[in-house]
Amino acid sequence: MKKLFAAMAITGAILAAPLAAAQDGPAKIALIHGISGSPLETYSKQTHTGFEMGLEYATNGTMEINGRKIEIVRKDTQFKPDIARSALAEAYEDEDVILAVGDTSSGVTTALLPIAAEYEKILLVEPAVADGLTGPDSNRYVFKTSRNSSMDMQAQALALRPDENLYVATLAQDYAFGRDGIAALKTALDGTGANIVTEEYVPQQTTDFTATIERLFNALKDQPGRKVIVIYVAGIDAMTPLIAADPARYDIELSTGGNILPALVGYKRVPGMEGAIYYYYESPDNEINDWLVAEHQKRFDSPPDFFTAGGMAAALAVAKALETAESWDTETLISTMEGMSWETPKGTMTFRPEDHQALQSMYHFKIRVDDNVEWAIPELVREIKPEEMNIPIGRNNQE
Repeated sequence: MKKLFAAMAITGAILAAPLAAAQDGPAKIALIHGISGSPLETYSKQTHTGFEMGLEYATNGTMEINGRKIEIVRKDTQFKPDIARSALAEAYEDEDVILAVGDTSSGVTTALLPIAAEYEKILLVEPAVADGLTGPDSNRYVFKTSRNSSMDMQAQALALRPDENLYVATLAQDYAFGRDGIAALKTALDGTGANIVTEEYVPQQTTDFTATIERLFNALKDQPGRKVIVIYVAGIDAMTPLIAADPARYDIELSTGGNILPALVGYKRVPGMEGAIYYYYESPDNEINDWLVAEHQKRFDSPPDFFTAGGMAAALAVAKALETAESWDTETLISTMEGMSWETPKGTMTFRPEDHQALQSMYHFKIRVDDNVEWAIPELVREIKPEEMNIPIGRNNQE
């Protein structure tokens, strides 16, 4: 009998060893982003830098949470939905990641939503923007730290100071990001008296805007009030051709959201332009942003950019969830993250329980040109707090 018990003990120890090793081994988090094949790859690389710095900040440089090492698994989606789906499935199944973060393109990220549901694991969306990513086609496994199109456009509408004297034409790209953005702008302007006179949508990689600009000018030039073209694009330069076409001859103004620092160079040609931005390194005033700005400047000889802050916000959300949750299984993490607030370079963010969108501030800016600064400065007019924006609920995860 003693030999039987001994054999059983040995067998139990052998079976328990892999489990113990799994629990004591590194906890894996996947970064699922396009890092080749598109101008948007710059956004992905900034996101990765911010994510790594965020984990470093949250763990005081140890890269450990609750005694376990955090290991980052990187996968390149090449901005292709089929490759992205395979990469996420591989991360969930073969890499056994706790959760995944991605993607950059809203269109590609849309293809990832059902994969999260299929594997019943969390997908943290950063930095894709479209409202639909937390909409009716999303699911309870999806959380989103990036801002959404409604935040962009409600803040943009506030910056426009709309009334019945405002006439707006829009220029956006013909995919989820652009169409969701313009839909959100129309909703934001509804009831203000402002008039949307035309909407123009162009392919994602458009370089020739000649015909589009002519249609925009024709729609606005004879309107009686203040005339503005609102630009909502990513990864292409629509500002330069619009400026070159001389909208001022028709008293037409330009307005757009903020962008990464290289894109802000082109804004030097529109001093005084107002809009709304997700992040500019001088706008927030908090300890986390102070650390990010100082460390990024020291390591890369440049300030942190638009999507660097987003990557850090995502990492700090992950760290807060892992530190707080009683266990790291998906259901416990979901219950921990719903309604969770945490600190970021932009201040406090909160995951709305109903649809898992992170509510956050935006920043009203006015372009200032300084000859000693390479890019145009989106100087802070004021912080637009989450409670000032009525962000529609995408889907109700409680149902």
